Amino acid sequence: MRIKGFTKVALTASLVGITGMLVGSCIRNDIPYPRIQANFRSINVEGQEAGAVIDSINCTVTLTLGENVDPYAVNVMDYTLTPGAEVVDDVLSEPLNLSSPMIVTLKLYQEYDWLISANRDVVRYFEVEGQMGATMIDVPSHRIIVDMPMNADLSAVKVVRAKLESAGAVMTPDLTDGGIVNLNRPLDILVEDFGRSQTWTVYVNRVESTVTTESVDAWTCVAWVHGLGQAGKDNGVEYRLAGDTEWTRLDPSEVTHDGGNFTGRIIHLSPETTYEARAYSDMEKGNTLTFTTGSIVQIPNSDFDSWWLDGKVWNPWPEGGPQVWDTGNKGATTLGTSNTFPTEDTPTGTGLAAQLETRFVGIGIIGKLAAGNIFVGRYVKTDGTNGILSFGREFTQRPTRVRGYLKYNCATISHSGSDYKNLIGQPDTCIVWCALIDQNEPFEIRTNPNNRQLFDPAGSYVVGYGKIQYGESVEGYIPFEFPIEYTSTSRVPKYLLMTASASKYGDYFTGGAGSVLWLDDIELLYDY
Repeated sequence: MRIKGFTKVALTASLVGITGMLVGSCIRNDIPYPRIQANFRSINVEGQEAGAVIDSINCTVTLTLGENVDPYAVNVMDYTLTPGAEVVDDVLSEPLNLSSPMIVTLKLYQEYDWLISANRDVVRYFEVEGQMGATMIDVPSHRIIVDMPMNADLSAVKVVRAKLESAGAVMTPDLTDGGIVNLNRPLDILVEDFGRSQTWTVYVNRVESTVTTESVDAWTCVAWVHGLGQAGKDNGVEYRLAGDTEWTRLDPSEVTHDGGNFTGRIIHLSPETTYEARAYSDMEKGNTLTFTTGSIVQIPNSDFDSWWLDGKVWNPWPEGGPQVWDTGNKGATTLGTSNTFPTEDTPTGTGLAAQLETRFVGIGIIGKLAAGNIFVGRYVKTDGTNGILSFGREFTQRPTRVRGYLKYNCATISHSGSDYKNLIGQPDTCIVWCALIDQNEPFEIRTNPNNRQLFDPAGSYVVGYGKIQYGESVEGYIPFEFPIEYTSTSRVPKYLLMTASASKYGDYFTGGAGSVLWLDDIELLYDY
């Protein structure tokens, strides 16, 4: 009945797939007791650097640990489970060995095997003077590969900096503050960390060219040119329209460096246009690469001028026309009327806008809070008093910003689910967010606490994400704009997700009855 604000979620699956997984993968016996899945609701461990990613469909928990956490002895601080569930053998009371994924069994009528794994966020680097490009650090094989020019003297190579494990690790030879090494043959480095030792080996790869144009990531009005040169040289990027004779040298402020690797960001390009680019290093020029920019694509009906009424349900698309946006109205109208609907109150005084109202839906004290919302995707079905939503539409372009118009009436938070009781009495907050993901299908949202799936901006499937939110009233329409931050310039998205809500914790049935968000004229921008 509600859409996602911004917090944790697992991967998407169909109803048939979910049923199959509950019967076939998690449950370890077929005793004919009630089948209420035993889930982790939360878990916190010592040294954790981000919230746990809990996937109740695949029965997995993924933890992100700091580099100074011993992965062989991870202390669990606290956790919560589905009411009535318990941990078999009480294994969470002792330090966990998360150097590799481990199975923890939960029990609630049946037993469910959960896989807990940890990603340890270790900052590693190894740089030497005069190297070509960035160092390749192969963690599983404990290999370090450095590219060096053909004419470089490898008998006395200066190490600029080195760090291969946690900040407290000891290296032999000690290269923490640099040093001189002989790289004419592989160099072994013994690293001791948390009482355990392992050997890393440094190899040299001889490179003939002094500068190479590695690749181009072409967006719509922006392109990212990746080059490889010798560290310490004047490294940069040149570009031109295909067929022109004159090159334009990119300003150094648009070039970032990582040793001998460098990337130039070219902005203000024309859409659907072919260009050429090349890297340079001092007086040397790299190979030329040709690329074509993408298209400017907008989300249909982003002016919210097209609606139709189906019984009590307002739908944000033309009757009989293509559906791009949807709302939680199908859930809200089970006990009331649509709480997202068209309004003639617009920033320009013409056309229509979307009005999103947070209401308590029900009779007396029986019911739930319904957050006013609108999203790109489709409302699939109502699960009891909860919603199942399909988020996103196919999309392969990479917008850089989102802008539009909004105003907001901020009510005091009057209702809360079990997760946010502490917010009662505080001001509500509206949110508008946009994400690009590279999953092969739309993202499925589930608000039911027993199998909740909510979007995670830090999820591995996220290519880009941005948001704006207000925790106070905005009396008249104002223009808003927010950037989309990308995890990579080369990853191509497959789906665009966008949503707006009058109560950002609406997925947790938390918000203020009376909060209202007006939204109009959403536009995707493609330049910097």
